[in-house]
Amino acid sequence: MAGKRTERVGALLKAALAETLLRGVKDPRVGMVTVTGVDLSPGLKHARVFVSVVGDDEARARTLAGLASARPYLQSQAGKRLGLRYTPELRFEIDPSFEAGERVDRLLREIQRAHDDGGSTSGS
Repeated sequence: MAGKRTERVGALLKAALAETLLRGVKDPRVGMVTVTGVDLSPGLKHARVFVSVVGDDEARARTLAGLASARPYLQSQAGKRLGLRYTPELRFEIDPSFEAGERVDRLLREIQRAHDDGGSTSGS
């Protein structure tokens, strides 16, 4: 029962944060950011918010700093939207799955390029 509630609240929190980031955060450090997931503690007191950021490591660090600065506002807005008695404390992190996906994609392109280069010379 608690697992379903945690999942439901996590999905609602993700949607509320995405909407607030899109319309409400004016910090210039928070640019192209996407909320990719929310991991709530069983008691709904803490939330790890996973984000994907367009750009290099410097852009990611800048965005995380902006999100940390906007945390009280984001937490307040999420609490109002969700109507929870206690709003989970938010902690923002870069979603590691996107970096892993980019790495796999890059490796596959390199393999394809090597295959194409090798295939064109031996086929003559």
